[in-house]
Amino acid sequence: MSARQLPLLSIGRHVLRSALTCSFRCGDACAQDAPNTSGNTPFGTVLREAISRRAVLGGGALALLAPSTDLTARTVPAAPRLSGAEPGGHPDFEPVPPDGRDRVTVPAGFEYEVLIGWGDPVLPDAPPFDFDRQTESAQSRQFGVNNDYCALVPLPGGDRWLMVSNHEYATEPLMYPDWDPAAPSEEHVRTAWAAYGMSVVLVERSSRDGRLRARADGRWNRRITLTTPFELRGPAAGSPRLRTSADPEGRHVLGTMANCSGGTTPWGTVLSGEENVHMAFAYAERVTDPPTREGLRRHGFAEGASPRAWETYDTRFDLGREPNEAHRFGWIVEIDPLRPDSVPVKHTALGRFKHEGANISVAPDGRVVAYMGDDERFEYLYKFVSDERMREGDDRRSREHNKRLLDSGTLYAARFTGDSPAREIDGRGKPPRDGEFDGTGTWIPLAHNDRSFVPGMTGDDVYIFTRRAADLAGATPMDRPEDVQPHPRTGRVYAALTNNDYRGAAGVPGPDEANPRTRNRDGHILELCERGDDPAAERFVWRLMLVCGDPRSPGTYYAGFDKSRVSAISCPDNLAFDEHDNLWIATDAGHRGGLNDGLYVVPLGGPERGRVRRFLTVPTGAECCGPVIGPDFVLVSVQHPGELPEADARDPASHWPDGGDSQPRAAVIAVRRTDGGPLVRRRP
Repeated sequence: MSARQLPLLSIGRHVLRSALTCSFRCGDACAQDAPNTSGNTPFGTVLREAISRRAVLGGGALALLAPSTDLTARTVPAAPRLSGAEPGGHPDFEPVPPDGRDRVTVPAGFEYEVLIGWGDPVLPDAPPFDFDRQTESAQSRQFGVNNDYCALVPLPGGDRWLMVSNHEYATEPLMYPDWDPAAPSEEHVRTAWAAYGMSVVLVERSSRDGRLRARADGRWNRRITLTTPFELRGPAAGSPRLRTSADPEGRHVLGTMANCSGGTTPWGTVLSGEENVHMAFAYAERVTDPPTREGLRRHGFAEGASPRAWETYDTRFDLGREPNEAHRFGWIVEIDPLRPDSVPVKHTALGRFKHEGANISVAPDGRVVAYMGDDERFEYLYKFVSDERMREGDDRRSREHNKRLLDSGTLYAARFTGDSPAREIDGRGKPPRDGEFDGTGTWIPLAHNDRSFVPGMTGDDVYIFTRRAADLAGATPMDRPEDVQPHPRTGRVYAALTNNDYRGAAGVPGPDEANPRTRNRDGHILELCERGDDPAAERFVWRLMLVCGDPRSPGTYYAGFDKSRVSAISCPDNLAFDEHDNLWIATDAGHRGGLNDGLYVVPLGGPERGRVRRFLTVPTGAECCGPVIGPDFVLVSVQHPGELPEADARDPASHWPDGGDSQPRAAVIAVRRTDGGPLVRRRP
């Protein structure tokens, strides 16, 4: 198989991941009816229908729609070379071919090593990992399971960082040889609670060989789990809908879970997104309050016992007893790794939904903007604009001020308008006559602090039932919005739309210019430029940079680049940038066609814009997550290796990273050139 081929799969139920991943990460969400039943019509369709009516009726039909298209530019400006980027500053490597074996592959001239994996000591008093004798006490001091997002926060003095990793979910059949799904033991449940959350780990560069090393450090390292105290802050903190018998004031909650992606703030804290929190709770049918019942349905909470039976050992997970406990998860979390004794925060001003993550841009006037995606079919893109302005400097007073920036501001949802006639968006993914999927858009305000802009909803309602607020506001349903990353120098925003193989099915939205394919199995990447290059602006222009999939298919688009020269890419998930004009993309295609996920790189400007190349692949059954792109290294989270349908703890499908007959362990790897040189070299 050539480096650019990708198997085409049959269409139907979500076919990209193993049943294990679908069951234990998201509760088979892609096999269920989409929670979004709002019937929102893509705004581009509304606009085109209004234009058609105006032609028939003789005018006036566009009067209320015109402000949404009032932009100084109708298309995204041509991508310039980034300020400070070196000419020809693209990674020079031979793309690795597709691989389905149980290994990590890197290009010739590169090498990798494991920094830390599930069960390795985080705290100095942690015992060595013992797969057959796992305990809550040990796991609470060890690296958690299924690490996803990864961040590096520099420490003073150089060549030392605090690495922050999310631990998204547990796969109990692969964790415990004696796990009983019908009646899991209390030790198994509590050990899993300790495996969730986040890890903070000291990473140092060796002065001897230049390699990175993780340290079990007593000063800086930290484990945050499902029993760690958190503070609820922002406009909804203290709301009656956040109060429980254990927290009658609604301002403190135990733990974080389902932590997917995240972001690093300019003030040196880390944001983490709580995503598939619905999995933890039982007995949604016992809730009697109508708004809460609808909110639970809108978030995919199921009836009956929970899949992991957590309610057996903690009644807060029984919605019949504690219906508000569900409202205390699904937020953006902020931790300060530079202050190991600080209390982590859940930010209610950023809304509650299935957060992939949050990433920060700073507006020209100093306000900060957080971009977010809601990772489910037909959900929305969001942003938050702070009221206060960021203070420059690393002194404690400035940092403490900046750590309050996400407490007050305006929450928005995105509405997209295409600029091509409806007949040219036929669902097959072929670009319209103007050569690009592009158009304009509006950020619709949902709430500002206590003030709601959504009729019939209070401010607390908007923050706690954010999906419903975006439904009513008319946001555009998207194809699983995951990582949303503003470029640190240009300010352009890049969003990974991973897939949606239900688009165009009966009873759900059909294709539109921002989501142009029915049965979208391969996903796409959107590029957005706000008016005046101001991230706080409410108007923007956009285009699709990549429409992913088999380059041989006419329904794929690689920014106009020659598709015979690209590596096929499917299901973009996490995004990152290097110091040059390159976007790095981690994929979540789920061992499609026997091929492994990987990390890809694509130039954002110049003559090679759109030339996607495969940089590495991860082992069988694994997902490639959380890339960190340094000047001379790449960090990658290798999540859930060996998670294939036939696997269990007695018969694992992977033995990575330890080899032999070992159990698979999720881990963070560091990739570098064998000669220790810079990651990106200037071409002659």
